[in-house]
Amino acid sequence: MFDALSDRLQAALGGLTGRGRVTEEDVNTAMREVRMALLEADVNYKVVKDFVKRVKARAVGAEVIENINAGQMIVKIVHEELTAILGEGDRTFRYDGSPAVVMMVGLQGSGKTTSSAKLARWIVRQGRQPMLVAADIYRPAAIEQLKTLGANLDIPVYSAPTGTPVVDIATQAVAEAKQTGRDVVILDTAGRLQIDEQLMAEIRDVHAAVAPKETLLVVDAMVGQEAVAVAEAFHENTPVSGLVLTKIDGDARGGAALSIAAVSGLAVKYMGTGEKADEFEVFHPDRLAGRILGMGDVVSLVERAQEAYDENEAAKLAEKLEKDAFTLEDFLDQMQQVKKMGPLGNVISMIPGLGGAAKDAQDAIDRGELARVEAIIRSMTPAERADPGILNASRRRRIARGSGTSLPEVNRLVKQFGEMQKVRKMMRGRGGRMPGLPMGPLGLSLIHS
Repeated sequence: MFDALSDRLQAALGGLTGRGRVTEEDVNTAMREVRMALLEADVNYKVVKDFVKRVKARAVGAEVIENINAGQMIVKIVHEELTAILGEGDRTFRYDGSPAVVMMVGLQGSGKTTSSAKLARWIVRQGRQPMLVAADIYRPAAIEQLKTLGANLDIPVYSAPTGTPVVDIATQAVAEAKQTGRDVVILDTAGRLQIDEQLMAEIRDVHAAVAPKETLLVVDAMVGQEAVAVAEAFHENTPVSGLVLTKIDGDARGGAALSIAAVSGLAVKYMGTGEKADEFEVFHPDRLAGRILGMGDVVSLVERAQEAYDENEAAKLAEKLEKDAFTLEDFLDQMQQVKKMGPLGNVISMIPGLGGAAKDAQDAIDRGELARVEAIIRSMTPAERADPGILNASRRRRIARGSGTSLPEVNRLVKQFGEMQKVRKMMRGRGGRMPGLPMGPLGLSLIHS
C-alpha cells in the first residue's frame, strides 16, 4: 500500500530524524525531496504546493529549529499535515431513517458491487441487519454477482423482475426492508464506463425517490488524478456524502488518496484493501498517514487481531509461551489466524519500525515462501511438530518429499525454530518478554530467509 510514496518520504525525512538541531537549509532540502515524492505519486499539484508551504512554515519556526529533537518534531509536523490532507470532510456514517438508505454510485469497474457487499458485512458487525439491492439492471451478470456475494455473507439481496424501472426497484426494496425488519438498505446502482447525463439523471431520480442519507461514491484509487475528476463530476450532479476508495492495496503511488478529499471536499469514509470481503476498513487519516511514514498503525493492528483471534486460544498460546511450550503446531495455528487479518504486507506495515519490511514480506508470500513453510510443517507428524529435536536425517528427507520442498529448506526452518526457542528462554531468564506480535520473530525470519 503506497509503497513507492512511503519509501520516498521516509528517505527524504530519514536524514532529519537522527539529528538534533537542524537548519533552515536542512528543512528546505528535505522539503524539495518531499515535494518531488508527492508529485511523482500523482498527488494534485495544488495540494502538494499547499502542503509543502504549511510544513515549511511550521518547521522553520523557533520552536523547532532551536529544539534538540528538531528532526523528530519535523516528522511529527509532516504526519499532522498529511493527516489534515487525508482528513478533509465529515466522515460520520448516518443511520437516519427506518430503514436507513445507502446509495452506492460510481463508474463501471470501480468495484461498486463488491464494495456494496463489503459495506453490508461491516454494517452487520455494527449490530445491524442490512439488505442489499440489485439496482444495476444494465451490466451483464451484475444481479447474479450481488446475489452470490450476499449468499456468501448470509445477507439477503432484493432483486426485481427483468424490465422493472430502477426507481421502482429502489422503492420496492425499501418497502420490503420495512416488512422484513431490515434496518439498512444498500442500493448497488448502475455504473457507466464514463460519466454521462443518463447515468446522472438515473441517480438523481433514485435519490429523489428514496432520499438516502448516505450516497457513497466508489472510486478506483488506481486511476490517480482521474479519480479526483470523477469525484468532482459526481458531486456537481448529485449530493454525494462520502467516498469509498477501492484497490488501495494495488496503489503504490497514493496520489488519489492524498488528493481526492482535499480537492473535492468529500470525505473518504472507507477503503478497500483487497479482494476478500473482510479487506475493507474505515478510513482513519491519522492511521494511514502513520503507515505512509513508516510509523505503523498499532490501533488498527489490535483491532484486526481482536477480530481474528479467539480469546480462549490466545490465552492458551500466551500460557504456552510463558512455559516455553510453544511448538510448530502452535506456530501453524498462528499462521492461520494471521491470514484472517489480511495481506501480510499490510499487517506488517502497521507494526512500528517494520514498515520497511512490509514489501519484502509480501514479495516473499507472492513467491510462495510462506506457503512452503506451511507445507513443511503440515508434512510433519504431531510428534515431530511438538519436538523437532527428533527430526533425524531420514525424517527430514521424508518431510521434504512430502511438502514438495528441499532438504535445505526443512533444515533452515528447524534451525530457526530452535534459535527462536533459545532466545525466548534467554529473555525469560533475564525477566524479559517476547513481543506479542502476530507470528512473532520466527514468522518474520522465515519469510526473509
